[in-house]
Amino acid sequence: MKKITLEEFRGLLQQQMEELVQDAGKTVSGMTEEKTNFPDPTDRAALESDRNFELRIRDRERKLINKIRQAIERIDDGSFGLCENCEEEIGVERLRARPVTTLCIDCKTEQERQERIG
Repeated sequence: MKKITLEEFRGLLQQQMEELVQDAGKTVSGMTEEKTNFPDPTDRAALESDRNFELRIRDRERKLINKIRQAIERIDDGSFGLCENCEEEIGVERLRARPVTTLCIDCKTEQERQERIG
């Protein structure tokens, strides 16, 4: 893959990671600042449900941040854009849609098929 294309992906990944980290910071500050006392148990339950939902989202984002870091490491070591299964190049269109991917479309399709069977 061309160096300019790799740098484009690096910028895209770093921007995405910065946005995710900022969102996580907002969540933490928002949860620590909330010192609300609800006399109504239903209101309290709704708040707890909302918090749990937001924490699940942040956990998924934490996992995505790890994948972004791994993708940047692959850019650094020269393995970015290569399928970890068949070692063929992953299409640029697929990488633009999901830059953290490690599988080409054929290998990913096969993996999903195997998951449905198993």
